[in-house]
Amino acid sequence: MEFAENGYRGASLARIAERVELSQAGLLHHFKSKELLLVAVLDYRDELDTRKFDLGSAGGIDALRALADVVEHNSRVPGLVQLFSVISGEAVTPDHPGHAWARRRYRRLRADVAAALRTGAERGELRSGLDAEAHADRLIAMMDGLQTQWLIDPDRVDMAAIFRGYVDDLITVLRPV
Repeated sequence: MEFAENGYRGASLARIAERVELSQAGLLHHFKSKELLLVAVLDYRDELDTRKFDLGSAGGIDALRALADVVEHNSRVPGLVQLFSVISGEAVTPDHPGHAWARRRYRRLRADVAAALRTGAERGELRSGLDAEAHADRLIAMMDGLQTQWLIDPDRVDMAAIFRGYVDDLITVLRPV
């Protein structure tokens, strides 16, 4: 939560250690630096999502619905969404310790979503010739943008419902005619 609340630069190892009931030396025994701790937290968040929502085996329409399930899940874990949003925003600068993580994550996510869409086209669930990469980019942009809006105004933005509607509309557009 320290990273989510204060960003990487504003987070304090002393406060993190206190929150997890360790000394700062004890925390640094497990994570040699604040940078390594941040990357471990981010990797752990991604690992949880990957285990819970496997796009690779789903493919096609099931993968699109799995993305909607991810957004639904995220609506129940605002602290993790805030962490992701804060760190992603900070990580746009090349000198940020999360920059390489963010680049790897987005490249992997775009590739996974595009592959799932191509699988759907190969199975005949989605129209052939679709631009899988462009659709993957738009899906990810919609997810991230809705997360930001939801974090800022959760009473007015139902990100899960909005994204599910977007996915339903996309399925309609991408089905073979």
